Amino acid sequence: MNKELRQEQERVDSVMETITELIGKLEDETVRRRQEVVDIRKHFWDEVKVNTDTFDDYLETIISLRQQAQVLSVSQSTHKQAFKRLSALRRMQEVPYFGRIDFIEEGASAAERVYIGISTLTDTSGENFLIYDWRAPISSIYYDYPPGPAEYATPGGVIHGKLEKKGQYIIRGGIIESMFDTSLTIGDEILQQVLGKGTDTHMRSIVATIQREQNRIIRHDRGRLLIVQGAAGSGKTSAALQRIAYLLYKYRDRLKADQIILFSPNSMFNSYVSNVLPELGEENMQQVTFQEYLYHRLSNTFQVEDPYEQLEYVLTASDTSSYQTRAASIRFKASTRFFETLKTYRQSLELSGMLFKGIKFRGKTIVSAKQIAERFYSSDTSLRFHNRLEKLMEWLNERMNEVEKHELTKPWVQEEIELLSNEDYQKAYTYLLKKRGLTEESLNNYESEIEALGRIIIRKKLKPLRERIRTLRFVDIKGIYKQLFTEPTRIKPWIEGNTPEEWTDICLSTVKMLDEDKLFYEDATPFLLLKELIQGFQTNTSIKHVLVDEAQDYSPFQFEFLKRLFPSAKMTVLGDFNQAIFAHASEMVDFHTLTGLYGPDETDAINLTRSYRSTRPIVEFTRGLVPGGEQITPFERDGEKPVLTQLSDHAELHRCIASKVTDLQNQQYNTIAIICKSAAESTAAYEALSNVKDIKLIKSSSLEYEQGVVVIPAYLAKGIEFDAVIIYDASAQVYGDESLRRLFYTACTRAMHQLQLYSVGEPSPFLLSVAPESLLLNLT
Repeated sequence: MNKELRQEQERVDSVMETITELIGKLEDETVRRRQEVVDIRKHFWDEVKVNTDTFDDYLETIISLRQQAQVLSVSQSTHKQAFKRLSALRRMQEVPYFGRIDFIEEGASAAERVYIGISTLTDTSGENFLIYDWRAPISSIYYDYPPGPAEYATPGGVIHGKLEKKGQYIIRGGIIESMFDTSLTIGDEILQQVLGKGTDTHMRSIVATIQREQNRIIRHDRGRLLIVQGAAGSGKTSAALQRIAYLLYKYRDRLKADQIILFSPNSMFNSYVSNVLPELGEENMQQVTFQEYLYHRLSNTFQVEDPYEQLEYVLTASDTSSYQTRAASIRFKASTRFFETLKTYRQSLELSGMLFKGIKFRGKTIVSAKQIAERFYSSDTSLRFHNRLEKLMEWLNERMNEVEKHELTKPWVQEEIELLSNEDYQKAYTYLLKKRGLTEESLNNYESEIEALGRIIIRKKLKPLRERIRTLRFVDIKGIYKQLFTEPTRIKPWIEGNTPEEWTDICLSTVKMLDEDKLFYEDATPFLLLKELIQGFQTNTSIKHVLVDEAQDYSPFQFEFLKRLFPSAKMTVLGDFNQAIFAHASEMVDFHTLTGLYGPDETDAINLTRSYRSTRPIVEFTRGLVPGGEQITPFERDGEKPVLTQLSDHAELHRCIASKVTDLQNQQYNTIAIICKSAAESTAAYEALSNVKDIKLIKSSSLEYEQGVVVIPAYLAKGIEFDAVIIYDASAQVYGDESLRRLFYTACTRAMHQLQLYSVGEPSPFLLSVAPESLLLNLT
């Protein structure tokens, strides 16, 4: 061991002793704090004197309650902080730090050695920093600069100086395994070691190897919108999650994990990234798919198609008579044109077109739909739309009051009173004494008692109707949306330009679905938008930051909706427009449409072109599959070239794939994906390969990302990486249409180390665009 390595190891040993000592102290403190919280909860009311005899007594009781609640809150917070710090220290026991900079501040006489890890550590005195958190301002130098002039921003201003040396460490269990001097790039050797290992069950956080462009994403802190366009495997998702950890650290006094939401591609992806933030010392944010949000809002009214059902139709029904109509419908309803059309349509409802549902009680109509409409359009039209709806609600509630009075003398009320059980009677009697301010003497008056009980019964029966009025469920949103499609020319007053050629058939298919209480996926967000425009947006102002991953899967319409849904939030949008595989791809978002959300002054864009996921030979092959792919830069990690095997039939295909899987398993690859074009093809492949040991079929309903051998549709594999990928059938028969080019590219870019392509018959024409030397042909 050379002298420098020995000195560095001695420092690691000293830091490890400090960590161990602090863990011991915190373990005791955490137990003690937890017991404090338990004791306070157990004896909470013992410390509170409840007395409401006089105003002063009441005030003293309130103050006593507040003081006790504050004591409990402080104890809970202290316990939580101690537990969080203990968790960070336990992670640091394995890897205390990973980087070091020697920085001499302008005006200083000597350089300061700054060691960087996942959390801050001071010595036992608390005065000297042993390790700086990777998110601390000074740590940005490590990611952004080579040796030479450097600077970093602090709340007090910019600190200038000189970076004299920069190094990286691989430390495991307190032992230095490797040390590197690094310059502009962040340790390619370390990155090779990290990426060269097989994938584990979850995405890894690799803060030691953040590149300069990724660091720009993490520390970006201006404007409302950050757009990250990143090539497949460029680390955009990892950088975005580390960005959240940075924001939670920097604004820890005013930003909490539950004020951040990630819209992810699917539930399986949620599982895949679930431990990244906890590894970085932060709580996990909220994670949801856009489909889950739509289901939450609409499932009580409609059976809503999910995006994968829509995509499965597009991938498998191209030879059906309805295909062109459906494809045109998807494109149009994904557009900002349709968004603006619905806004204009809603404005027109101020003059005419509102539809309502009549209100019935005990089988009789109290107010008809026609009467409600006449009232709405005869009221003060100078009022704002939503104020007119509020006035309408007030009028309907007055009608409910009239019904209550009218029904009080009806025989059914007397019958209901006579049918009351003793228990229900006693409950009603007690309620009247407490809530109605009646005395026992007045209640003993038979007529007063019957009238009071009658009112309780009627109000209970009317409660669902009053709730329906309160929630505006008497507005016929389905009918209003359906109006747009009842006749093809109806939309003309509200739309700019012409409707699609297939508009008549689009109208027929949309109405048919609505009549069956079903919604196409492309109708779900438009329907919800119209509902919000009429009833008032259910905005979420508590969310301060929104992340949208796989942004190319969202339509411009959906982004406009998200902007209005979270009016107080900043947004980080991640995508690779080369992986735009959904049916609205021709109406997909791009930098231009996204910039329009908040305007150029509030928008920044960062482009990541270097791919780290795959070996150099795989990247050199996959970048030839898409226009502009030459801009993608491969990472210097060698490996085997992708192999194309052409076969004559499916029986031979299944024999070859089964054999190749065994071969890959023998090479110790943990994750092997057999990627298919669609769910239908995946199911057929899975059944044909059932003899492969422990093979699993991944469906859109799958909740967990699993290791081993999986058969998976390409659209579910988005965002996930595998040690080895087998393209099930890369033939012209399967991947012949130009619209599938991006889906094919997405499938191939999932591979980290090995990519095997099989073709039953003539290979896909997409392979003609790749460099011939980037693909090996296996002639069987």
